[in-house]
Amino acid sequence: MHMNTNDPRVKRTRQLLMQAFMELLEQKKSVSSITIQDITAYATVNRSTFYAHFEDKFAFLESWMREKFQEKLKNELPNAALSDIGSLRTLILIVFDFLFCTRPYMTLADRQHETLFEAAMQKELYDLLFTWLSEQAEPFVSRETVETTALIASWGIFGAAVEWSRHPQYRSAEDMARDVLVVVAAGLAPVLG
Repeated sequence: MHMNTNDPRVKRTRQLLMQAFMELLEQKKSVSSITIQDITAYATVNRSTFYAHFEDKFAFLESWMREKFQEKLKNELPNAALSDIGSLRTLILIVFDFLFCTRPYMTLADRQHETLFEAAMQKELYDLLFTWLSEQAEPFVSRETVETTALIASWGIFGAAVEWSRHPQYRSAEDMARDVLVVVAAGLAPVLG
């Protein structure tokens, strides 16, 4: 069954489920300890409603991560878009901060979800970088080159942020982001000219 995600009722229900999950997380529960039953009870919807919106808990968690990351991008990146190297720096810092803020929710038991969260965030980064590079690429640069460049840059930013978030005490996010920006900007240069 295909659901119209623009339907106000669908949006409202999804928002209820997401809000319930966030409130449960804030009650010091870990991601893995929260069940679908917990979410639906807190949101005051039945399980069949949950399954009408999400295939399973993994689909829900991926959607939650993407929505939270998109929300942060909208709040901190002008127009939620890249326009220059300054906005790329902002994007890198957003990724670092987002991972730093979400890491406390992840316990050892939650490691099973880590790759799911990583894939969701990296995909959002890729989409943003691909859109920007497609708009700004030199006319002679092929679509395949833009795709590859966006893929490498998104994984480079994300991978550096994941590693930093595991040990933030060794280096400030600002210092790490500055170095990541230098490397990523060099990788984007052939596409942007």
